[in-house]
Amino acid sequence: MTTLRGADLDALLASRLRRTLSDGVLDDRTATVVFDDGFSQWTVELDKGRGRVRRGAAPQPTLVVRGRASVIADVVAGQASGVQAFLDGDITIRGDLGLSLQLDGLFGGDDRPAQFPQARYADVMGIRTSYLEAGPRDAPPVLLLHGLGATNASLLPVLADLAVDHRVVAPDLPGFGNTAAPSASYSAAWFAAWVEALQHSVGMRRAVLLGNSLGGRIALEQALTRPRSVTGLALLTPSPAFRRLRQLVPVVRLLRPELGGVPMRLSHAVVVEAVRAMFSDPDRLPKAWYDAAADECVRVFRSRAHRVAFFASARQIFLEEAHGRHGFWDRLPGLAPPALFVWGDRDRLVPSTFAAHVADALPDAGSIVLEDCGHVPQFEHPAETMAIVRGFLSQLS
Repeated sequence: MTTLRGADLDALLASRLRRTLSDGVLDDRTATVVFDDGFSQWTVELDKGRGRVRRGAAPQPTLVVRGRASVIADVVAGQASGVQAFLDGDITIRGDLGLSLQLDGLFGGDDRPAQFPQARYADVMGIRTSYLEAGPRDAPPVLLLHGLGATNASLLPVLADLAVDHRVVAPDLPGFGNTAAPSASYSAAWFAAWVEALQHSVGMRRAVLLGNSLGGRIALEQALTRPRSVTGLALLTPSPAFRRLRQLVPVVRLLRPELGGVPMRLSHAVVVEAVRAMFSDPDRLPKAWYDAAADECVRVFRSRAHRVAFFASARQIFLEEAHGRHGFWDRLPGLAPPALFVWGDRDRLVPSTFAAHVADALPDAGSIVLEDCGHVPQFEHPAETMAIVRGFLSQLS
């Protein structure tokens, strides 16, 4: 590993920046990025394919990356993964988390290890789609699908773990993160059609789908309607159709997603508390992770189109039919690909009581309820969750 400081880091940033901008991923970005080692600061100014590095900190940066100079240098040089450094607590991120993932994926050049994430864009059903890819190209493919209001950053522990021996693709879903937010229904069926198009675009015509929350529901829809494209399902607290409170459906139907177009100011503190509520013991996670997640949510919610997409997606979750010809629970017994369901016993969003209903519909599917766990097991119990997921993947192979 490097031990660069001062002028050496100046030169390294300038050198790697030229390679980063030549990739084209940041051609449409204007941003200021501050690197802070606790003693000195460096500002990287990005302007639609051009950039420069200078000493000092910009007054209102788009993104701030803090860590030891040696850690920053290793990440910029491509000798260490910024994702892993973030998960290990060696760096902290404030501001545009999506931009930090794109920069991490571009630093390092052709000699970057395959398991380090790379930032990419693809045109999927006419939607400019941002995604991360990591792992050997010829390894077993796994597609990661995040939950409502989240981005691919919510699956970073899974990405970092599986990329050692799997080809992993983690997109921002349409309407979330750095992926465009088109005018669409945002139903499970629409998302599944997009997943199929994404699989074709990235060369994953058959893959394991791993989804959390809304991502789990989308994965299920893909497997129900296009089983040949799915080799298996790893579902972390997936959100199924509601079985209760169906009397409220007519009221929810009147609440149009266009209401999301009304300007609103989202408080960082409110988002932090909302994210903390997703965990059984929120203090298991460092404060820096909550700050990074809240910053990203606030940033994405500034976009009118993304607010509308969020409300449309949330509305569709509640409106989905539970029973009948098109009802989720009456269709679920027809699921063909092998499936693993992981629940949290203290999940306030998707109660683990759904496990019994899934067992009735799919008696052969795997189902595990994690103790002292909320809605995001990959962050609250990463080692246990990944051991379960890897056990399932080994059975598939």
